[in-house]
Formats: sequence, C-alpha cells, structure tokens
Amino acid sequence: MKELKEIQFNTDNVVLDTNRVLDSILPKNVNELTRDITIRKDTVADGAVYGHKISIDSGDVTIRGAVFAHLELHIGSGAKGVIKFEKAVGAIGSVVSHARDCKVMMLSDVNAKEVRLTNAFVGGSIFADEISLVNCVVIGGVFATKELSVESSVMGTFNAPRVSMEGACALLLPSAFSLEPIIYNPETTTLANLALADLGALYRGLPPTANTGRIMMNLSSDETKSTLTSEESQLTVRSYTVIGRVLAADLIDWEKMQNHFLLTAASLNTKLLDVYDLGLDASGKKAELTPERIYDFFMDLMRGKITVEEIDGTFSISSISERMQH
Repeated sequence: MKELKEIQFNTDNVVLDTNRVLDSILPKNVNELTRDITIRKDTVADGAVYGHKISIDSGDVTIRGAVFAHLELHIGSGAKGVIKFEKAVGAIGSVVSHARDCKVMMLSDVNAKEVRLTNAFVGGSIFADEISLVNCVVIGGVFATKELSVESSVMGTFNAPRVSMEGACALLLPSAFSLEPIIYNPETTTLANLALADLGALYRGLPPTANTGRIMMNLSSDETKSTLTSEESQLTVRSYTVIGRVLAADLIDWEKMQNHFLLTAASLNTKLLDVYDLGLDASGKKAELTPERIYDFFMDLMRGKITVEEIDGTFSISSISERMQH
C-alpha cells in the first residue's frame, strides 16, 4: 500500500484507492465541511474520518478511528472483502450497507437518523430513529425512536415504539421492549432467547454445560404489559421476556459459561482482547479472541451453522432448595 504521512487535499472530494492514511481525515476550514470522501478499495486509515458523504465501494478497508458523515455513510451493495470500523460510526443522515458478499464489521456503536444494514456485525449498540436489519448481528441493544424492522437477525436486546419481525431471530439478553405489539407472521417468524445458552463452550467447540440452551419465545404469551404513569401522561410498555422461565438458571455455573466475557470482547479492539481468556478449545489450543473469529462465530450462530439446542427445563424443586441452603 502507498503510505501517506501527511495529506494535503486541495480538491472538493477525496478519493482513496490502495492507500494507507497515517493521519486523520478531518476538515481544516469551513469549505472542507462539504467535502465528500470515496474509498474505492484496499485502504487503511489510522485516524478519524469526517466527510459530508462517505462512500465505500469495496474492501479491504479498515478505519481505526471514529467515522462521521454529515449526510450519509454508504457501503456499495457489490462490495467484496472485509470492511472494518474499529471505533464508533455516526451520521446526521443515514448509515447504509446492503453488501451481501462482504464482511462488514462495526466493532463499536452506530448512531444516525436512519440505519439500514444487511449482513453486518455490530459489536456495540445501534441508536437511530428508524432501523432496518437483515441477516445482522448486534451484540448490544437496538434502540429506535420510531420504527424497527428485523429479519433473521441476532440482537442483544431492542427497544422501539413499533417493531416488525420476520424469519428466525434471537436475543442475547433476557428481555426486549416495544410500545405497540410486534408485527409478525406466526408461520414464518420465530424468536429464540440465548440468555441461557453456553456461548463460551460453543465458541470453543465444546459440549455446552447442562441445563443450558435456547428458549423459544412466544411473542403473544411472553408479552408483559407495564403502565408508566405521571401527572400528565400514561404510557404502556410491552416487555418480551423469559425472566419468568429461568428459574433453573440458579443451577447453572455462570463462571463456566463465560458469556459475559464473549459479549464484552465483541466490542473491543485486538490489544484489549488479550486481557480475556476463554481457555482451550476442543483441539487443546487456546481459543483466541480476535474480531475476525468473534465475527465468524456470531454470524455462524445467526445463520444456523452453529446449533443451539433447546434448553432442558426439567429440574426438581428439592434441588433448588438444597442449592439455596448452601
């Protein structure tokens, strides 16, 4: 790659193609606030990037600093290779990627007025007015102030006034929230909760701990309504939760599951990942935590390549009583 130690852009637009940028790409005067940035392919930017509109045509692209677009951050639908954002991504307008043949890795939060992603991995949370996810993994929360559309995706949790859901979806945390009832087709839509799945063992290729697995949620019967009242208004919130069905969780050794390590590691850079150690995998080698391996694991989980068995909910009251006495 061509290394550019100091960058001087005298044109309205910045075009990067097979470049390495050692500094941030930030406006130095008012005129540069409207400058568009286009990344063709094979580019590494070590610093932050700001542009009026940021377009990425294809990989391999790595941006190690924060990214902000005034109008839009757009990844071309025909993009190939790997496109990785190591820090937060934001836009006043929209963040859009419909690239189905590209590894899109956003390792921190995404914040914009509108977020539309296909086949993308988000290590943090998404904050927007309107959010659309297709075949995506979001480790954190998906928070929409207006509307959320989800198809065949895995999320930590979600909170939105209106939610529509399609395909096989899953939650990593016990509960999610909406104001209006979720719109879904009961014949084609499923929602699994993975809060009690032994993700650490699955990541290492080992048999999961006993009494762990997925809990299939019923979007009608697992809905709990709560009314929040103030002196001036009243608001009904719907909670979709499996809290009432995790009594057996007291029998689980949470230390061995290591879910918290894996979910936290999903939003950390390579240097910080060295702090976390999941132990050995099925072949006796260290189960290394890298953004690429974490991406592959959760995307395979979303696509069904990694199977999570339904939890065996059978347990005795006496066993729980004995556990509590100790």
